[in-house]
Amino acid sequence: MIAPEFSRPQRLDAIGKGEHRVEISADAGERAALAKRFALIAIDRLDAVMTVHRDATGVVARGHLSGAAVQPCSVTGDRVPAQVEEDFAIRFVPEGTPEGDEVELSDADCDTVFYAGGAIDLGEAAAETLALALDPFPRSPGADAALRDAGVLGEGETGPFAALAKLKKQD
Repeated sequence: MIAPEFSRPQRLDAIGKGEHRVEISADAGERAALAKRFALIAIDRLDAVMTVHRDATGVVARGHLSGAAVQPCSVTGDRVPAQVEEDFAIRFVPEGTPEGDEVELSDADCDTVFYAGGAIDLGEAAAETLALALDPFPRSPGADAALRDAGVLGEGETGPFAALAKLKKQD
């Protein structure tokens, strides 16, 4: 298994009973490696502040992720800057926990991440949170013109309603 680019392991035996605060930041090399993995032009900032605590089913991390990235436009390839400010709640449960078993989650919006061994990786969880928060099809200001120049019809120019609009104009 290849180690994640932004690994911040948190040993389970060091978490203890109470809640504790963790702050993590990706350095320039980690951000460059993550940008390559996620097919981004750059990641300029990736920081997370969270509280971590144990509960009956695993470990819960709640916090806030702050990031800045540059994505390629899905049409032109132009640079599209993106700012991410994302609250998150992640429940880490041991691998092999049968999905059919009832595991009571305190929050409906709590993501589940499986782990193996004696540590969870808060850095990888933050990296994945950033990737999921980004627009999967970013568009630059010139995207519509590039599509039009390539002969691609817009949403208003296709489908049954566009056909009806053309008929109405002919009247």
